[in-house]
Amino acid sequence: MNDNTLPDCFQLPVDAAPVACVDVGGTKLAVSVVDARGVLARLVEPTAKEGAHDALALQIIRMLEQSCQNADVEPDALCAVGVSSCGPFLMRAGCVELAAPNICGGMAGPARGLPNDWHTALLEAPLRQRWSRVRVENDAVAALAAERRWGALREATEPLANCAYVTWSTGIGVGLCVDGHLLRGKNGNAGHAGHLFVCDNMDALCGCGNVGDVEGLIAGNAISRRFAHLGYADAAALFAAAQSGDGRAAALIDELCRIMGRALYDLIVTLDLQRISIGGSVFWHHRELLLPKLRAQIQGKLAALTDGCGIVSAGLGQRVGDFAALALVA
Repeated sequence: MNDNTLPDCFQLPVDAAPVACVDVGGTKLAVSVVDARGVLARLVEPTAKEGAHDALALQIIRMLEQSCQNADVEPDALCAVGVSSCGPFLMRAGCVELAAPNICGGMAGPARGLPNDWHTALLEAPLRQRWSRVRVENDAVAALAAERRWGALREATEPLANCAYVTWSTGIGVGLCVDGHLLRGKNGNAGHAGHLFVCDNMDALCGCGNVGDVEGLIAGNAISRRFAHLGYADAAALFAAAQSGDGRAAALIDELCRIMGRALYDLIVTLDLQRISIGGSVFWHHRELLLPKLRAQIQGKLAALTDGCGIVSAGLGQRVGDFAALALVA
Protein backbone atom coordinates (compact mmCIF):
# COMPACT_ATOMS: atom_id res chain seq x y z
CA MET A 1 0.00 0.00 0.00
CA ASN A 2 1.20 3.52 -0.67
CA ASP A 3 0.80 4.65 2.97
CA ASN A 4 -0.38 3.18 6.27
CA THR A 5 -4.02 4.23 5.95
CA LEU A 6 -6.88 1.75 5.55
CA PRO A 7 -10.40 2.14 4.17
CA ASP A 8 -12.61 4.04 6.63
CA CYS A 9 -14.92 1.06 7.10
CA PHE A 10 -12.07 -1.38 7.76
CA GLN A 11 -11.78 -2.13 11.44
CA LEU A 12 -9.96 -4.72 13.50
CA PRO A 13 -10.19 -5.01 17.28
CA VAL A 14 -7.30 -3.10 18.85
CA ASP A 15 -5.83 -6.35 20.17
CA ALA A 16 -6.33 -8.35 16.96
CA ALA A 17 -3.38 -10.37 15.67
CA PRO A 18 -1.72 -9.01 12.51
CA VAL A 19 -2.54 -10.38 9.06
CA ALA A 20 -0.44 -10.62 5.91
CA CYS A 21 -1.52 -9.42 2.47
CA VAL A 22 0.16 -10.74 -0.69
CA ASP A 23 -0.46 -9.33 -4.18
CA VAL A 24 1.05 -11.55 -6.91
CA GLY A 25 1.20 -9.92 -10.32
CA GLY A 26 2.87 -10.82 -13.57
CA THR A 27 5.36 -7.98 -13.08
CA LYS A 28 5.62 -7.29 -9.36
CA LEU A 29 5.01 -8.95 -6.01
CA ALA A 30 3.87 -6.86 -3.03
CA VAL A 31 3.52 -8.05 0.57
CA SER A 32 2.18 -6.15 3.57
CA VAL A 33 1.71 -6.75 7.30
CA VAL A 34 -1.45 -5.13 8.67
CA ASP A 35 -3.17 -4.76 12.04
CA ALA A 36 -5.70 -2.37 13.57
CA ARG A 37 -3.15 0.47 13.41
CA GLY A 38 -2.80 0.16 9.64
CA VAL A 39 -0.03 -1.06 7.37
CA LEU A 40 2.98 -1.86 9.55
CA ALA A 41 5.37 -2.78 6.74
CA ARG A 42 5.33 -3.28 2.96
CA LEU A 43 7.82 -4.70 0.48
CA VAL A 44 7.70 -4.79 -3.33
CA GLU A 45 9.93 -6.80 -5.67
CA PRO A 46 9.80 -8.01 -9.29
CA THR A 47 7.96 -11.32 -9.44
CA ALA A 48 10.36 -14.28 -9.35
CA LYS A 49 10.52 -16.08 -12.71
CA GLU A 50 13.83 -17.93 -12.57
CA GLY A 51 15.00 -21.10 -10.86
CA ALA A 52 12.84 -24.02 -9.73
CA HIS A 53 9.05 -23.75 -9.90
CA ASP A 54 8.83 -23.10 -6.15
CA ALA A 55 10.82 -19.86 -6.56
CA LEU A 56 7.73 -17.64 -6.30
CA ALA A 57 6.45 -19.30 -3.12
CA LEU A 58 9.89 -19.06 -1.53
CA GLN A 59 10.08 -15.39 -2.51
CA ILE A 60 6.73 -14.73 -0.80
CA ILE A 61 7.84 -16.49 2.40
CA ARG A 62 11.13 -14.56 2.47
CA MET A 63 9.42 -11.22 1.87
CA LEU A 64 6.76 -11.86 4.51
CA GLU A 65 9.39 -12.79 7.08
CA GLN A 66 11.34 -9.63 6.19
CA SER A 67 8.16 -7.52 6.44
CA CYS A 68 7.43 -9.01 9.85
CA GLN A 69 10.95 -8.15 10.95
CA ASN A 70 10.51 -4.59 9.67
CA ALA A 71 7.20 -4.33 11.55
CA ASP A 72 8.62 -5.86 14.75
CA VAL A 73 6.13 -8.72 14.45
CA GLU A 74 6.94 -12.39 14.93
CA PRO A 75 6.16 -14.28 11.70
CA ASP A 76 4.39 -16.96 13.72
CA ALA A 77 2.09 -14.25 15.12
CA LEU A 78 0.40 -13.75 11.72
CA CYS A 79 -3.15 -15.04 12.14
CA ALA A 80 -3.87 -15.26 8.40
CA VAL A 81 -2.25 -14.81 5.01
CA GLY A 82 -4.39 -13.51 2.14
CA VAL A 83 -3.00 -14.04 -1.35
CA SER A 84 -4.47 -12.20 -4.32
CA SER A 85 -2.83 -13.69 -7.41
CA CYS A 86 -2.96 -13.62 -11.16
CA GLY A 87 -4.09 -16.93 -12.63
CA PRO A 88 -5.30 -19.24 -13.98
CA PHE A 89 -5.15 -21.64 -11.05
CA LEU A 90 -4.57 -25.37 -11.13
CA MET A 91 -5.60 -27.40 -8.09
CA ARG A 92 -3.15 -30.07 -6.96
CA ALA A 93 -3.76 -32.03 -3.74
CA GLY A 94 -6.22 -29.31 -2.68
CA CYS A 95 -3.72 -26.46 -3.08
CA VAL A 96 -3.47 -23.74 -5.73
CA GLU A 97 -0.65 -23.75 -8.23
CA LEU A 98 -0.34 -20.99 -10.82
CA ALA A 99 -0.64 -21.64 -14.54
CA ALA A 100 -0.12 -17.94 -15.15
CA PRO A 101 0.84 -16.93 -18.71
CA ASN A 102 2.96 -13.99 -17.54
CA ILE A 103 4.92 -16.09 -15.02
CA CYS A 104 5.15 -19.63 -16.41
CA GLY A 105 7.31 -19.77 -19.53
CA GLY A 106 6.53 -23.38 -20.38
CA MET A 107 2.97 -22.59 -21.44
CA ALA A 108 3.62 -20.73 -24.70
CA GLY A 109 7.23 -21.82 -25.12
CA PRO A 110 10.46 -19.91 -25.86
CA ALA A 111 8.76 -17.49 -28.28
CA ARG A 112 7.17 -15.77 -25.30
CA GLY A 113 10.59 -14.89 -23.85
CA LEU A 114 10.09 -15.84 -20.20
CA PRO A 115 13.24 -17.16 -18.45
CA ASN A 116 11.80 -20.50 -17.29
CA ASP A 117 10.10 -23.62 -18.60
CA TRP A 118 7.49 -23.88 -15.83
CA HIS A 119 4.01 -25.10 -16.66
CA THR A 120 2.91 -24.22 -13.12
CA ALA A 121 4.41 -22.30 -10.22
CA LEU A 122 3.94 -23.60 -6.69
CA LEU A 123 2.02 -21.20 -4.47
CA GLU A 124 -0.33 -22.38 -1.74
CA ALA A 125 1.31 -25.59 -0.49
CA PRO A 126 4.64 -24.04 0.63
CA LEU A 127 2.78 -21.17 2.32
CA ARG A 128 0.58 -23.63 4.22
CA GLN A 129 3.68 -25.39 5.47
CA ARG A 130 4.72 -22.07 7.03
CA TRP A 131 1.35 -20.62 8.14
CA SER A 132 -1.81 -22.57 8.96
CA ARG A 133 -4.42 -20.12 7.65
CA VAL A 134 -3.86 -19.20 4.01
CA ARG A 135 -6.54 -17.99 1.58
CA VAL A 136 -5.75 -17.71 -2.14
CA GLU A 137 -8.07 -16.04 -4.66
CA ASN A 138 -7.74 -14.90 -8.23
CA ASP A 139 -6.58 -11.29 -8.09
CA ALA A 140 -9.52 -9.93 -10.06
CA VAL A 141 -12.01 -11.80 -7.82
CA ALA A 142 -10.26 -10.45 -4.72
CA ALA A 143 -10.19 -6.95 -6.22
CA LEU A 144 -13.90 -7.27 -6.97
CA ALA A 145 -14.52 -8.12 -3.31
CA ALA A 146 -12.49 -5.07 -2.25
CA GLU A 147 -14.26 -2.76 -4.72
CA ARG A 148 -17.67 -4.00 -3.47
CA ARG A 149 -16.60 -3.49 0.14
CA TRP A 150 -14.66 -0.23 -0.02
CA GLY A 151 -14.55 1.05 -3.60
CA ALA A 152 -16.64 1.95 -6.65
CA LEU A 153 -18.90 -1.12 -6.73
CA ARG A 154 -21.16 0.13 -3.94
CA GLU A 155 -24.44 2.03 -3.95
CA ALA A 156 -24.73 4.14 -0.79
CA THR A 157 -23.83 1.62 1.95
CA GLU A 158 -24.58 -1.58 0.03
CA PRO A 159 -22.39 -3.56 -2.40
CA LEU A 160 -23.82 -3.93 -5.90
CA ALA A 161 -25.36 -7.31 -6.63
CA ASN A 162 -24.46 -7.43 -10.35
CA CYS A 163 -21.07 -6.02 -11.19
CA ALA A 164 -17.55 -6.73 -12.40
CA TYR A 165 -14.01 -5.57 -11.81
CA VAL A 166 -11.62 -5.49 -14.78
CA THR A 167 -7.87 -5.03 -14.58
CA TRP A 168 -6.01 -3.77 -17.64
CA SER A 169 -2.38 -4.23 -16.69
CA THR A 170 0.42 -6.68 -17.54
CA GLY A 171 -2.46 -9.06 -18.26
CA ILE A 172 -6.25 -8.74 -18.47
CA GLY A 173 -8.26 -10.04 -15.49
CA VAL A 174 -11.95 -10.00 -14.57
CA GLY A 175 -13.89 -10.62 -11.36
CA LEU A 176 -17.63 -11.26 -11.65
CA CYS A 177 -20.56 -10.92 -9.25
CA VAL A 178 -24.09 -11.97 -10.23
CA ASP A 179 -27.13 -11.81 -7.93
CA GLY A 180 -24.83 -10.99 -5.03
CA HIS A 181 -22.61 -14.05 -5.53
CA LEU A 182 -18.94 -13.83 -6.48
CA LEU A 183 -18.35 -16.31 -9.29
CA ARG A 184 -15.38 -18.67 -8.82
CA GLY A 185 -15.89 -21.82 -10.89
CA LYS A 186 -14.47 -25.30 -10.41
CA ASN A 187 -10.85 -24.20 -9.84
CA GLY A 188 -11.35 -20.55 -8.93
CA ASN A 189 -10.84 -19.45 -12.54
CA ALA A 190 -14.21 -17.86 -13.35
CA GLY A 191 -13.72 -14.48 -15.02
CA HIS A 192 -10.74 -15.23 -17.25
CA ALA A 193 -12.31 -13.14 -19.98
CA GLY A 194 -8.85 -11.93 -20.96
CA HIS A 195 -8.54 -15.19 -22.86
CA LEU A 196 -11.66 -14.73 -24.96
CA PHE A 197 -10.86 -15.09 -28.65
CA VAL A 198 -11.67 -11.89 -30.47
CA CYS A 199 -9.72 -12.13 -33.73
CA ASP A 200 -7.28 -14.24 -35.74
CA ASN A 201 -4.43 -11.75 -35.52
CA MET A 202 -1.34 -13.92 -35.91
CA ASP A 203 1.09 -11.47 -34.28
CA ALA A 204 -0.72 -11.60 -30.93
CA LEU A 205 0.73 -14.59 -29.04
CA CYS A 206 -0.58 -14.72 -25.48
CA GLY A 207 1.51 -16.31 -22.75
CA CYS A 208 -1.15 -19.02 -22.41
CA GLY A 209 -0.40 -20.17 -25.96
CA ASN A 210 -3.49 -18.64 -27.56
CA VAL A 211 -3.08 -16.41 -30.60
CA GLY A 212 -5.58 -13.56 -30.95
CA ASP A 213 -7.18 -13.48 -27.50
CA VAL A 214 -7.87 -10.21 -25.66
CA GLU A 215 -4.76 -10.42 -23.48
CA GLY A 216 -2.53 -11.27 -26.42
CA LEU A 217 -3.82 -8.18 -28.23
CA ILE A 218 -4.07 -5.40 -25.65
CA ALA A 219 -2.37 -6.32 -22.35
CA GLY A 220 0.56 -4.20 -21.23
CA ASN A 221 3.12 -6.77 -22.32
CA ALA A 222 1.30 -7.27 -25.62
CA ILE A 223 1.64 -3.59 -26.48
CA SER A 224 5.43 -3.75 -26.31
CA ARG A 225 5.59 -7.07 -28.19
CA ARG A 226 3.28 -5.93 -30.97
CA PHE A 227 4.32 -2.32 -31.44
CA ALA A 228 7.98 -2.01 -30.46
CA HIS A 229 8.98 -2.34 -34.12
CA LEU A 230 6.88 0.76 -34.80
CA GLY A 231 8.85 2.74 -32.22
CA TYR A 232 6.55 2.27 -29.21
CA ALA A 233 8.64 0.39 -26.66
CA ASP A 234 5.84 0.00 -24.13
CA ALA A 235 2.39 1.30 -23.20
CA ALA A 236 3.83 4.50 -21.75
CA ALA A 237 5.64 5.26 -25.01
CA LEU A 238 2.52 4.57 -27.08
CA PHE A 239 0.35 6.90 -25.01
CA ALA A 240 3.02 9.60 -24.86
CA ALA A 241 3.29 9.52 -28.65
CA ALA A 242 -0.47 9.85 -29.04
CA GLN A 243 -0.55 12.81 -26.67
CA SER A 244 2.18 14.52 -28.69
CA GLY A 245 0.06 14.31 -31.85
CA ASP A 246 1.21 11.00 -33.37
CA GLY A 247 -1.81 9.95 -35.45
CA ARG A 248 -0.67 6.33 -35.83
CA ALA A 249 -0.31 5.95 -32.05
CA ALA A 250 -3.77 7.46 -31.56
CA ALA A 251 -5.25 5.00 -34.06
CA LEU A 252 -3.61 2.07 -32.27
CA ILE A 253 -5.09 3.23 -28.95
CA ASP A 254 -8.51 3.45 -30.57
CA GLU A 255 -8.09 -0.16 -31.72
CA LEU A 256 -7.09 -1.26 -28.21
CA CYS A 257 -10.23 0.39 -26.85
CA ARG A 258 -12.37 -1.27 -29.52
CA ILE A 259 -11.12 -4.68 -28.40
CA MET A 260 -11.52 -3.94 -24.68
CA GLY A 261 -14.90 -2.36 -25.37
CA ARG A 262 -16.11 -5.51 -27.07
CA ALA A 263 -14.96 -7.59 -24.09
CA LEU A 264 -16.82 -5.27 -21.70
CA TYR A 265 -19.93 -5.39 -23.90
CA ASP A 266 -19.85 -9.19 -23.87
CA LEU A 267 -19.69 -9.19 -20.07
CA ILE A 268 -22.57 -6.74 -19.76
CA VAL A 269 -24.96 -8.54 -22.11
CA THR A 270 -24.06 -11.99 -20.79
CA LEU A 271 -24.42 -11.17 -17.09
CA ASP A 272 -26.82 -8.17 -17.09
CA LEU A 273 -24.46 -6.01 -15.04
CA GLN A 274 -25.10 -2.74 -13.19
CA ARG A 275 -21.53 -1.44 -13.15
CA ILE A 276 -17.96 -2.31 -14.12
CA SER A 277 -14.99 -0.75 -12.38
CA ILE A 278 -11.61 -0.79 -14.12
CA GLY A 279 -8.11 -0.67 -12.66
CA GLY A 280 -4.63 -1.86 -13.53
CA SER A 281 -1.55 0.09 -14.56
CA VAL A 282 -2.32 0.46 -18.29
CA PHE A 283 -5.79 1.81 -17.58
CA TRP A 284 -5.05 3.80 -14.45
CA HIS A 285 -2.19 5.88 -15.82
CA HIS A 286 -4.25 6.83 -18.89
CA ARG A 287 -7.78 6.66 -17.51
CA GLU A 288 -8.79 10.18 -18.55
CA LEU A 289 -8.17 9.23 -22.19
CA LEU A 290 -9.38 5.62 -22.05
CA LEU A 291 -12.56 5.83 -20.01
CA PRO A 292 -14.58 7.94 -22.50
CA LYS A 293 -13.38 5.75 -25.37
CA LEU A 294 -14.46 2.57 -23.57
CA ARG A 295 -17.85 4.05 -22.69
CA ALA A 296 -18.33 4.99 -26.33
CA GLN A 297 -17.82 1.36 -27.35
CA ILE A 298 -20.84 0.35 -25.20
CA GLN A 299 -23.15 3.32 -25.73
CA GLY A 300 -26.12 2.70 -27.97
CA LYS A 301 -25.50 -1.01 -28.49
CA LEU A 302 -28.53 -3.13 -27.51
CA ALA A 303 -29.81 -0.50 -25.11
CA ALA A 304 -32.18 -2.88 -23.34
CA LEU A 305 -29.14 -4.61 -21.88
CA THR A 306 -26.49 -1.92 -21.83
CA ASP A 307 -28.44 1.12 -20.59
CA GLY A 308 -27.95 1.62 -16.89
CA CYS A 309 -24.59 -0.15 -16.76
CA GLY A 310 -21.89 2.29 -15.70
CA ILE A 311 -18.21 2.00 -16.67
CA VAL A 312 -16.10 3.67 -13.95
CA SER A 313 -12.55 3.91 -12.66
CA ALA A 314 -11.67 1.70 -9.69
CA GLY A 315 -12.62 3.45 -6.48
CA LEU A 316 -9.51 2.13 -4.73
CA GLY A 317 -7.25 3.41 -7.49
CA GLN A 318 -3.68 2.13 -7.51
CA ARG A 319 -4.19 0.50 -4.11
CA VAL A 320 -6.80 -1.96 -5.34
CA GLY A 321 -4.29 -4.84 -5.45
CA ASP A 322 -3.30 -4.36 -1.82
CA PHE A 323 -6.87 -4.00 -0.64
CA ALA A 324 -7.79 -7.08 -2.69
CA ALA A 325 -5.51 -9.21 -0.51
CA LEU A 326 -6.77 -7.43 2.61
CA ALA A 327 -10.40 -8.22 1.67
CA LEU A 328 -9.54 -11.94 1.88
CA VAL A 329 -8.55 -11.78 5.55
CA ALA A 330 -10.25 -8.65 6.92
